[in-house]
This record gives sequence, C-alpha cells and structure tokens, in this order.
Amino acid sequence: MTRDGSKARGPVLDNEILTIEEVAAYLRLTPQTIYKWAQEKRIPAAKLGKEWRFRRSIVDRWLDEQILSSESGFEHLKKEPTDLPPALRPGAKT
Repeated sequence: MTRDGSKARGPVLDNEILTIEEVAAYLRLTPQTIYKWAQEKRIPAAKLGKEWRFRRSIVDRWLDEQILSSESGFEHLKKEPTDLPPALRPGAKT
C-alpha cells in the first residue's frame, strides 16, 4: 500500500490482463467503443463469463499493426504534391 491507501503498482507486465475500462483509458477511447470493438472482433479480447478481458502485450501488438497498416498516417508522403503550381512540381522543366 502507498501512503494514500491505494495499492502499490509494480512494473507493467507484458502479460498484464486489462478490463474494458483500463483498455479504454490506455488507448484514450471510451469504454463503449472498446466494448463495441470487442463484440465485433475488431480488437483482440477474450470474454470470460460476462466480462471482456485484454492482454496488454496483445493490445500493444494490435495497435502497432493498426498504425503500420493505416493509410492515413503516411500515405500523404508518397503522393505527388498536386497542390503546387506546375512549375514547382517534381520533373517540371525549368
């Protein structure tokens, strides 16, 4: 226990099991979103009785996959800059 009476938390473990509320706080989303995604199998989760549980290491891996597969994150770097005047576009004759 800590001075304020709360339980002392040790180092975060890769196999730590999280609740919907904890995953929501971790990903900065609402618990309703995490619940919906778990039901739709959009996020890896296990239903134990009536409760959903998540393994932190798997959530981290899933998040990495979402970031890497996201077109919105880096796609703009691959496109030609069409908003430039023709004279300034790559390959323009000067």
